[in-house]
Amino acid sequence: MKELCCQSAEELFLLQKKEWAMLRMGYEALSEVEERKVRVMNAEFKIQYNPARLRSSSARIDKESIAARRCFLCAENRPSEQRGIAWRDYTLIVNPYPIFPVHFTIPTVKHTDQRIISRFRDMMQLASVLAGYTVFYNGPECGASAPDHAHFQAGTSGIMPIEAEVESCESEIVAQDGEKAALRIVRGLGRMAFVVDSFDIESGARLFEALYNALDAECGKEPMINVLCIWKKYKGWTTIIFPRAKHRPACYYAHGDERILVSPASVDLGGVFITPLKEDYNRLTATDLQAILDEVCIGESYAADVVGRIKNKTKIK
Repeated sequence: MKELCCQSAEELFLLQKKEWAMLRMGYEALSEVEERKVRVMNAEFKIQYNPARLRSSSARIDKESIAARRCFLCAENRPSEQRGIAWRDYTLIVNPYPIFPVHFTIPTVKHTDQRIISRFRDMMQLASVLAGYTVFYNGPECGASAPDHAHFQAGTSGIMPIEAEVESCESEIVAQDGEKAALRIVRGLGRMAFVVDSFDIESGARLFEALYNALDAECGKEPMINVLCIWKKYKGWTTIIFPRAKHRPACYYAHGDERILVSPASVDLGGVFITPLKEDYNRLTATDLQAILDEVCIGESYAADVVGRIKNKTKIK
């Protein structure tokens, strides 16, 4: 059995393209995806027309719909052509509906609810094992099309504009764990985000947990969040967290000309806004994007409350 690393992951990707026709077609179609750029405040967004993502953008995640379908991340329900690489209690598989030049999904072997708090250290470790890829997490009500099965995804690093933007944007340090990690709040990029910069997994995890525990959540549910994690050899881990106010914007549920089929998840908040319908791709403006971001992301007032809670409750200096 191969050990998971960048080389073995890339070998799996090439093998799957060779022997799995549907997946090969998905990546060939990616070369024809259309993109255009807009600016929202000080941030760049790529609007991407990607019709293959219609399945994900329109996924029904209510309890009844989830109960009525077979889980497509469970091994017994996956296509017979789909191979994987085992890693801890996960399996890395190639995503046949890509957004990135190389796009993986990393589900748990066991069918268990999508929750990050006990798996954040795994996420950081995955990011270092898959150097050159950005590992991301969609909360169960934040774009995950399989909220009943714990999983991460990973895509080619450098595609999402925010990966570079958080290096130099306006930010304020909220908490630190000695010299090994810092939690900061980022402003001016059109949506509120927190960033954990860390050289150590445990230090980074403590700061992530401080933020997680400061966010509001309904009883029995986790806070609404999307998370991106990148590892660079000489910089350690950069983890970007987007707290959410809503799963989908009002335009998703509108009728007629008012409807825009967008369901923002980690990649969209990272700066690649996915539109599976051509008419939405053609008409979306920077003003539309800002309105959607304002609706689904938290605002300044709530972010200030969260910062206050962290500063008051955390013992991390």
